[in-house]
Amino acid sequence: MNGYFRLVMEKGKTGIKLIPPTEGGSAIRLNDVIEYLTMKDYACDLPTLKNAVAAAEKEETVLVLEYDTRLEERECYKLTVTPDKMKAYAKFYAASSGGANMTPEEMIRDLEARGIRCGVKRDAVERFFQHREYCEDILIAEGVLPLQGRDAYIEYKFNTDKKAKPTLKEDGSVDFFSLNILNHCAKGDVLAVLHPEEPGTPGETLYGERLRPADVKKTVLKYGNNIELSEDGTTLTSQVDGHVELVEGTVFVSDVLVVENVDNSTGNIDYEGNVQINGNVGTNFVVRAQGDILVKGVVEGASLWAGGNIVIVRGMNGMGKGSLQAEGNIIAKFLENVTAQAKGYVSSESILHSQVTAGEEVNVDGRRGFITGGRVCATGSINVKTLGSAMGADTVVEVGADPGIKDRIAQIQNQIEEDRKTLQSVQPILLSTKQKLAQGVKLTPEQLKYIQSLVLANKQKTEAIETATAELEALQKNVNGTADTAVRVKGMVYAGTKICIGDVSMVVQKDAHYCRFVRERGDVKMAPL
Repeated sequence: MNGYFRLVMEKGKTGIKLIPPTEGGSAIRLNDVIEYLTMKDYACDLPTLKNAVAAAEKEETVLVLEYDTRLEERECYKLTVTPDKMKAYAKFYAASSGGANMTPEEMIRDLEARGIRCGVKRDAVERFFQHREYCEDILIAEGVLPLQGRDAYIEYKFNTDKKAKPTLKEDGSVDFFSLNILNHCAKGDVLAVLHPEEPGTPGETLYGERLRPADVKKTVLKYGNNIELSEDGTTLTSQVDGHVELVEGTVFVSDVLVVENVDNSTGNIDYEGNVQINGNVGTNFVVRAQGDILVKGVVEGASLWAGGNIVIVRGMNGMGKGSLQAEGNIIAKFLENVTAQAKGYVSSESILHSQVTAGEEVNVDGRRGFITGGRVCATGSINVKTLGSAMGADTVVEVGADPGIKDRIAQIQNQIEEDRKTLQSVQPILLSTKQKLAQGVKLTPEQLKYIQSLVLANKQKTEAIETATAELEALQKNVNGTADTAVRVKGMVYAGTKICIGDVSMVVQKDAHYCRFVRERGDVKMAPL
């Protein structure tokens, strides 16, 4: 129990009794005694009081204050309220000898009389009166702080950082061709979620004054075309496959990606929709699009793949390593040193030293209109103004079959040849072994295991040859082309040019003008245009 003090009234004098602490309690503080005596209007010599307080740390001490007898003092307390009016502390002082103690109800009424009606801690009040501890600040009332709300905020489901970040390779080097600057999205993807504002709860001071929480900010989702807003206004969903970006707080989705150039500023492009490149595509870069690719400039030594068409307004110089692949058509002003494959048609003003295949036609009939060097193949016809070269560049054109079918035929033929070689090496051993067994020769376990493996190989290769031969016969029926399949030359074809139609071919022996090449009676024939 803490040390404490109380006034003692005797006949003809008034003093203060200082009681020392017990059981590890706190000693009397000089300031508490001075504060109480000042409050009760008692004078005292300060050095004398200080000595008495010091002595009271060990034994009970009585100090005479005046030689007069006053009325008894009731138990009382000093109330301290913090400047923000949110907390009230009570410091209790013991009653004088003969003085009465306070009751909890009396104190509550007194607090109300002082204007404190909010946040009174009745349990703390009851606890004091059950176990009195004097000269100690007790929190007996506490206001209610306002509960601050939360501003509305938007959670974006895509990367809003526009700074290009190169991909780090496994060896620790940086791949500047993969900058990861596109945010792809699919139809139905959630792009952004609005988390609405949460208003706060007002607070209250000890005196019942209302405390307003800080104002919260509201916001709304801003969006452009190809985006759907949920009925409750909290969710944005993409309506198309494309890419999403945030521009000045507004979400945009486009199924056409527009860039100025494909270079170190963009890195490689892999996009779900259409791609429009207003400038050029640099060497070694890759552009992939599930839709169309439109390049308004030139392409140099790059690779382009499109799920639709590829259009190159100013042409392409592949530098021997560039490639084009389109599920649709390929249209380019010129193709030079390029590998190009289109499931549709290929159209260009000139094709030079390139490997070009088309599922339909190849048309090279512009102002220049020449095919020189390389190999150009089409399932349908090839229409060209000038074919071959006076300089003798090796030029091969093929029509009448899907180039893919012809490649498959060559692949099957090679496989059949390999399988037949295997059979030619296996079958003599099996025949010799059969003869030995007929003569009563016994085989060791190792020999028997080896012969069994050869029997299995013989069976597998025989079945593979039968299956491949059936496929080959079916494919060969499609390599001869239709009646109107032809190579049409509207200008000159140079000697040395090789013309293939289906499974037959010819080499042009001398220059010719305005002619066409067709398949006739199993041969390639030249006829007037």
